[in-house]
Amino acid sequence: MGVMDGILEGAKVAFSFQGILFVLMGVFLGTIIGMLPGLGPITAIGVMIPISYGMDPNMALVMMAGIYYGAIFGGSTSSILLNAPGVAGTVATAFDGYPMAQQGKAGKALAIAAVSSFVGGTVGVIFLMLFAPLLASVAISFGPPEYFALMLLALTAIASLSEGSTIKALISGTLGFMVAMIGIDGQTGTSRFTFGSASLLSGIDFLVIALGIFALAEVFKLIITRNESDSGPNKNIGSIRITKSEMKEMSGPMSRQSVLGFLIGVLPGAGATIASFIAYITEKKIAKNPEEFGKGSIKGLTAPETANNAATSGAFVPLLSLGIPGSGTTAVLLGALMVMGIQPGPMLFTEKPDLFWGVIISMYIGNIFLLILNLPLIPYISKLLNIPRPMLISLVTIFCLIGVYGISFNTFDLYLLLAFGIIGYLLRLVSFPAAPFILAFILGEMIEQSVRKSLTISNGSFMIFLERPITLAFLIITVLSLALPPLLGMRKKIKSIE
Repeated sequence: MGVMDGILEGAKVAFSFQGILFVLMGVFLGTIIGMLPGLGPITAIGVMIPISYGMDPNMALVMMAGIYYGAIFGGSTSSILLNAPGVAGTVATAFDGYPMAQQGKAGKALAIAAVSSFVGGTVGVIFLMLFAPLLASVAISFGPPEYFALMLLALTAIASLSEGSTIKALISGTLGFMVAMIGIDGQTGTSRFTFGSASLLSGIDFLVIALGIFALAEVFKLIITRNESDSGPNKNIGSIRITKSEMKEMSGPMSRQSVLGFLIGVLPGAGATIASFIAYITEKKIAKNPEEFGKGSIKGLTAPETANNAATSGAFVPLLSLGIPGSGTTAVLLGALMVMGIQPGPMLFTEKPDLFWGVIISMYIGNIFLLILNLPLIPYISKLLNIPRPMLISLVTIFCLIGVYGISFNTFDLYLLLAFGIIGYLLRLVSFPAAPFILAFILGEMIEQSVRKSLTISNGSFMIFLERPITLAFLIITVLSLALPPLLGMRKKIKSIE
């Protein structure tokens, strides 16, 4: 069966009454799940697996895929309005989305997030349709050395995430690395920094840290500054209309980060979270006014929202083409497919073209539904800001507690949440940026494991990082990104003296 025949088979699935209904159900549930901090698409899809028994596999996968990208689409809402990331992939959205909401531009921030998500998701689906088989072979060529070089390149951005002091950013990043080391060593099985606690053997979940440092720290700030009239969130949602000049400003990040986000999503294990951080960092580095980032920058909001939605499409490349999950959520989807008796891989393209192309085409429809669902609801969703402060504090705290407890059903994680909430508030108090802490925590374990696996492959030789073309290219870019800013700074100083 040719490609066009396969696309036609997929279109029959996606555009059938059942197909459209299940897409709508999936994206609607995904949006709601994404708005609730801590729940996340993994839990939702896990719950859906027993429900999918006896269902048509095409419809089951269409609905589960809708939940996945719908949750990423909807996760920006709580990040922007409450500084409480709904899913891990929307942490970077809070960096500029929440400041915009504080400035009385919540409506505009949600509209920008919706449009950026739509563009990123749609471009990602187009690339998925055009290049899935080709990109699958590229993804599989990425071994531990390539991952190390890519993660190292991302780490060079810690300094660019500083809010004034580079030293403070580096200290914050170091703390993130230290926290990432907690738990059992993946290669030797040795416990590290667990202090004899069995609850720390599996490490600390990312969501515990994200909700603690962002959401709970914000709760502490609201409680401590409750007597200050201007300390709470701005209740004015502003206009949701995006002007021509703002759309022009968004166009650059959307075009760049939809491609970058998709490519990062293709890499197994990378996912929407890393894509959103790299997108944010990239835009800040190339921006003419990088000082605006973190203070309600339109580009700073557009970049991660575009990238994380493009990455969700990219994650389906290794899943459908190779049977390799590109993220935690696609790992659960892989399990769901195998339960239904379907083995993803190279043969899926020819043996089950209706499933392969049906999912891809349904993602076009899903992205249109998401835009239609989210834009009209912005004025109503923004009413969250009109909730009295005591009730808002209580709601955010309850969402955080339920979200964290729902991950492991372990009360110890609630104490960790409280601890990271205090750490997050103290970081704000002494003007230490939280973003480097989060980035270092995300990349820490991946970098360590990639280095150790690389050295195992090469019998301890560091030449493995110089002998592979992709690795060498990433390392050269890393060196240039570190060396160029100081050199350009010196050049400006010399010119000013002359």
